[in-house]
Amino acid sequence: MLLNSYLKNAVECGTDEAGRGCLAGPVTAAAVILPKRFRNKILNDSKLVNKKNRLLLKNVIEKKALGYAIFHIDNPEIDRINILNASIQAMHNSIALLQVTPEHILVDGNRFHCFKNIPHLCVIKGDGKYLNIAAASILAKTYRDAYMEKIHEEYPMYNWKQNKGYPTAEHRAAIEKYGITRYHRQSFKLLPQQLKLEV
Repeated sequence: MLLNSYLKNAVECGTDEAGRGCLAGPVTAAAVILPKRFRNKILNDSKLVNKKNRLLLKNVIEKKALGYAIFHIDNPEIDRINILNASIQAMHNSIALLQVTPEHILVDGNRFHCFKNIPHLCVIKGDGKYLNIAAASILAKTYRDAYMEKIHEEYPMYNWKQNKGYPTAEHRAAIEKYGITRYHRQSFKLLPQQLKLEV
């Protein structure tokens, strides 16, 4: 059973990102503040929840949360500052957009930079331990998936509606055949042999 919060008497947000390991598209972060009495039997790490339930949970979270926000950082910025910094920046930006200022931040993973002197705690696999991080993982995943499904229409040969930009064999075969798009991360190893690719 996931825990409601780490500090029970503080206004606490959870934050998480989606798309860190992708070859194309943005890295997307979300921040969520849940009510102290919030409970949900199916809320969990987004990777363990099917698409139908993720969309159901998205609606529940957006309806019940005291505050939530989502932020995308696009691939040119990822290439400029690197994926770790982009992931942390996306989390910072999502927290900054919250309707309520948190007193404590729970972060999924083991890397974070202090945000506005608000105390934070990094939790490895936190999206499977705390409800507010799990909620952030659901929103980050569903909003990023929607983004990838939209740009799939522009470049259907990469099948982003299915692989969401992750390095599947199909995605890499399409890169080898068609080259790269304006959505690909050029700082990433796009092909195993890393041929010179044309945009």
